[in-house]
Formats: sequence, C-alpha cells, structure tokens
Amino acid sequence: MKIIEMHHVVWQQLCARRQQLPHALLISGPRGIGKFDLARAFAESLLCENLTDSGEACGKCLACGWLAQGNHPDLRRLQPEVVAADAGGAVAEGSDAGKKKPSQQITIDQVRGLDDFLHVGTHRHGARLVLLNPAEAMNRPTANALLKSLEEPIANTLFILVTSEPSRLLPTIRSRCQAVPVRCPTRALAGRWLSDAGVRDAGDWLALAGGAPLLALELSVSGERVLLDSLLAQVSRGTGLDALAAAANLDKTVRAEKRPAALKRVIDWAQKWLFDLTLASEGLPPRYFLPQGPLLQRLAQTTDTRQLLAFNKKALQYRAQCEQPLNSRLFLEDFFLSYARLFRTS
Repeated sequence: MKIIEMHHVVWQQLCARRQQLPHALLISGPRGIGKFDLARAFAESLLCENLTDSGEACGKCLACGWLAQGNHPDLRRLQPEVVAADAGGAVAEGSDAGKKKPSQQITIDQVRGLDDFLHVGTHRHGARLVLLNPAEAMNRPTANALLKSLEEPIANTLFILVTSEPSRLLPTIRSRCQAVPVRCPTRALAGRWLSDAGVRDAGDWLALAGGAPLLALELSVSGERVLLDSLLAQVSRGTGLDALAAAANLDKTVRAEKRPAALKRVIDWAQKWLFDLTLASEGLPPRYFLPQGPLLQRLAQTTDTRQLLAFNKKALQYRAQCEQPLNSRLFLEDFFLSYARLFRTS
C-alpha cells in the first residue's frame, strides 16, 4: 500500500488544486503519518509530464528521471542540515560539515539562497516548487526572510511547507498558506500498510506510535528501541526505583545516542508512559504501551490519580526545559527523583 492510499481523501484534495495552484500550502499533522511523503508525491506530480490515472508521477518521463536523481532544476528542497545527514544525503551547500555539527534549523542563508531560483524562468515551462520540511525548524529571522517571498507571490511558483507543529510557525506565515490538515489514517489502513512493510505485531507498534504508521515502522527497525527500552527499564521499577542510578544509566544511553534531540525524545516517551499510568490508575487500558498493560496496573496500585495528574503537568515543564542547553545527568536526576516520589513504599 502506498502512502497516498492511506491518505486518499487528502490526495484528492491536493489533486483538485492543480488547475489553480495557490502560492503556498501548509501540510500539517502528527509526526510519522507520511505528510512529507504526501507533499513530495504531490510536488513530483506537478513536475511530471505524463501523469498516471491516479494523478501520480509516472516515474518514466524526463522530469521524473531528474527527480529520481534528486536534481530537477525546478524543485528546491529546504531542510535542516542534520535531517539531510540523517537521511544519508549531502548537507546543504556551503556548509562546512568537517568543522561544525550540522544545523538542526533551516537557516536564513538557505532561504536567501532561493533568490536566483525564484527569479529565473522554469526549465520545462511548468511549475516552480519549493518544498520546506519541517517548517517549524525555521527560527524567526528565517521565517521573516521566507515571508517576503510569500507576500510577493511569483507566477507558477508553489511553496509547500510541511509541519508537525503548526503552532510554532509565525501567524503571518500560516495566514499566507492554504491549510492542508492530515490526520492519522484509520487503524485498519495503518495496520495493513505496516503488514505490507513486513512489520510483525503491527498493532503494538502502532499503539506505541500513537497511530502514526511511519513512526511505528521506524520504531520497529531503528535504534530508537535502545533509548525507549533504557527508559522503560527504569520507570518500570516503581517503588524499587533508585533515582540516581536510573539517571546515571539513562544518561549513558542519551550521550551515546547519535540522532539529535535524544533527551527530548526520552521525555516524549516518558509523557506517554505517564499518560498510560494515569489511565491505569483509573482502571482503564493503556493507549501506547499495550504489552505493558499488566505492569502498569500493578504500578498504579502504589500511586494515585491526583499525584499522577500533577506529575503530568510537571512533565510539560520538563519537556520545555529539555530543549534548552543543560546538563543531561542533573536533568534526569531531577526527573527520576520526582518520579520516584509518586510511589508509596508501604
């Protein structure tokens, strides 16, 4: 099953815009549901010279050949350098990867680098496309630089912005884009897509990913399980938790993690764990950690809903703090000391 089949309604909405393209689209939705793949498929279909009956790029024409090689002259893709490096691609032109870490932001220089591209004629006399993902990776100066292009639209030019966090974008950016919301596919469609991809226990992975099939696939095959299992090994201890030892053990895993924002991802998982633990305290089944359902029920017997709700609120503060420069060991010690206080020892 293809991504566009999981999002058939949204794909049809995008195809309907071909006759009168806006100057900017904002495709938004939860992480890991295939938004970028959908946006890329639409961009490729706009450049293809021989569309299929379903409106997809044919994959055979000259334009599709350029797309396959990643060098179509009428398409520019803006993304953080670290995303390109993670995907195995080259970092942005002009970066000095040997001397500094790849940027986790879309930089103002990347946006300014579009000037020549936007003000020359297209090579195939068709659309000119800028695909920007993830849009929330723009800081304010970068967003303001992009805003100038959005405020003065150029004929036959389409900006496609993809984001998992539209609230982080400037209101002026959002107001100049046509919104294309994308929701999680149905569990049946997502489960079928995962099964087609060879994922076993698709339902468990899908629950862990909050219904996002691409995230579920990533979890099933990637090193993210190392980070998650390290966290679960500690939070599962309940009254037997040694907070300082837990922080030390998890800090080693965080420091060894090669992908960006490891601490942020730890807190994301911790928030999901706390959500399920809160459900268990009310006698309800888990939403994310299905195999750990019995364990969650046992842990819930040594705490109460009031304390858990209070700690859920505190976890929001941890989530904000972990995006700032900090000492990960001290941060985790504070987290686990607070978590340990949830559980009664008698």
